[in-house]
Amino acid sequence: MALGSPAGRSENEQPTGEPEAQTGTTAEPQALVVTRWFDALQDGDPYSATVRFSGRRVGPTGKPQPRDRFTQEETIDGIVPGSGPVSITAWVSGLQPGEWNVGAELIGPGQGTDGHRGFSRWQPLGAQPLQPAAWSWRRWALAAGPAIAVKTRWALLAPLARSPAVLPGIYPALAVVGAVVALSLQAAILAREHVPVGRSLVVSLVALMVGLVGAKLWYAVLHPDESVVKGGWAVDGFLIVAPLVAAVAMLAFSLPIGTVLDATSPGLFFAVAIGRLGCFFTGCCAGRCTNSRWGVWSSDRRVGARRVPTQLLESVAGLAIGLVALVLVLADIVPVRGVVFVAAFGIYAIVRQSLLRLRAEQRTSVRTLPLTAAAAVVVLLVIAGLSVVQAG
Repeated sequence: MALGSPAGRSENEQPTGEPEAQTGTTAEPQALVVTRWFDALQDGDPYSATVRFSGRRVGPTGKPQPRDRFTQEETIDGIVPGSGPVSITAWVSGLQPGEWNVGAELIGPGQGTDGHRGFSRWQPLGAQPLQPAAWSWRRWALAAGPAIAVKTRWALLAPLARSPAVLPGIYPALAVVGAVVALSLQAAILAREHVPVGRSLVVSLVALMVGLVGAKLWYAVLHPDESVVKGGWAVDGFLIVAPLVAAVAMLAFSLPIGTVLDATSPGLFFAVAIGRLGCFFTGCCAGRCTNSRWGVWSSDRRVGARRVPTQLLESVAGLAIGLVALVLVLADIVPVRGVVFVAAFGIYAIVRQSLLRLRAEQRTSVRTLPLTAAAAVVVLLVIAGLSVVQAG
């Protein structure tokens, strides 16, 4: 997952050619994080809207100096009529430190997704002022916040600012919890099967580290325009690379491949269930906006709205797969070792590819799905082949 500033057009009104030292800016870049909200239209087709933020630093009198004021526009696409409150969070960088009075107004719906305009931007709604957004975790609802001055913060910490339905930093914490659960459960099952736990743990850690590299590279391939360092992680890459590395390492360590993979399955998918909760509360992998009663109000860290809860659906799927795998492994009713892992892997791949179609972020290439499917088949064939080699 990635934390970053949303796209927006900013006008800080700094004279061109003037050295930065003359503007009075500090060595450390400062930023504002502000959130406003409005209600989606009740009827019509999905549409776009633009929100114009403007701010002025508290304190200076007379003519504002460069970086003492700003104007920035944020465009929200894919708003679904009848979906209720919509929030927009803007990151404004390159400002003087201090407190700022920030206002925002809804310019109006723009070009609809069907190619027609909802209505002219010059109608009365085009000048609608927007209120600050406040979030209640207890009521799980958006409300109007107090109209107070906003303080700047160090720009690198801007992604950690509070925004509706987002808990910054929760994903890494839950990812660690998921890894601990997976490794602990694997060790317990392997001890029950009288398989050396120490060597299995080494194999799992190596597969985990290399799998994370695979997840980063897979994401980089799917998102070539994003920074490799700041970009996110693709679960597909992890699930393709980690099992391959684990199978090769188990062959080298003389560990029973099928038995270890089966023992790994319950914890692996429990970790998926835990990690996807982190995605939901961090605002990554968000679903499309919807006006369905089954939608859940959530955020992609920039736009908050009622959405298809793709992260929660994937979490439930991971939990269900993990529970079934655990029952099958403990009951020892599957005669062929490794079948539990293969079945769980295949079912999860199908569920995940189906849920990807419901995400707000659309695929950039039609070849992504067949390539992922082909890679998954290769993984299963390689594991089966290594198992045969080991058995022989």
